[in-house]
Amino acid sequence: MLTKRIIPCLDIKDGRTVKGVNFVNLRDAGDPVELAKQYALKGADELVFLDISATLEGRKTMIDMVLKVAEHVNIPFTVGGGISSLEDVDVLLKSGADKVSINSSAVKRPELVNELANKFGSQCVVVAIDAKQINSEWIVHLAGGSIPTELNLFDWAKEVESRGAGEILFTSMNNDGTKAGFANEALAKLSETLNIPIIASGGAGTVQHFVDTFKEGKSDAALAASVFHFGEIAIQDLKEALRENNIEVRL
Repeated sequence: MLTKRIIPCLDIKDGRTVKGVNFVNLRDAGDPVELAKQYALKGADELVFLDISATLEGRKTMIDMVLKVAEHVNIPFTVGGGISSLEDVDVLLKSGADKVSINSSAVKRPELVNELANKFGSQCVVVAIDAKQINSEWIVHLAGGSIPTELNLFDWAKEVESRGAGEILFTSMNNDGTKAGFANEALAKLSETLNIPIIASGGAGTVQHFVDTFKEGKSDAALAASVFHFGEIAIQDLKEALRENNIEVRL
């Protein structure tokens, strides 16, 4: 059985790590290079580094920070934010990123997924999907959840899988920042519909929430920010608790 992965997410704005509630009211949660170094030591399986201002303000992910973070990290590392071309990805992978995450750019031009998978391989293409449940339908949103699209979460996930995405990072906008648990029903449906790994994001507050997303949500990996950044949950303790619940993890 494949081990389940625990992934701290480094949301970056103006060169600092931040985490807000529902993508607004950002709180400063420290220096990304320092945090990345700590997480690599403390047993994180992977890291995700997202420049959350990049897509909204049309900026490119800060390459020098990627270089610095990669220098201190010996675990797989995903970079996202403002990525819209093969050139962007080429630079990031050469700067030390293992994977890239694309979101708005894939919705605007779905062929980008095919192009990236063909050139760099599916294993480094993560498609991030932010969705909000509106009247019982999950609708894909852009620009940090501020712009609704016409797309249905499950249809879009299936399409990007068919275009060559290697993983889906699904953030529930309804759950994000609430610390009330992951969107396990939608996650389980994604897992049953697709054949690629699903990373759960949005809603982590307790150890039990992680247990639930792996058992009920059938997630392959779970991503969180503030519970890790502010020391509310220690990764080692979390992994031991998961192991006690018969969930395979790398200790």
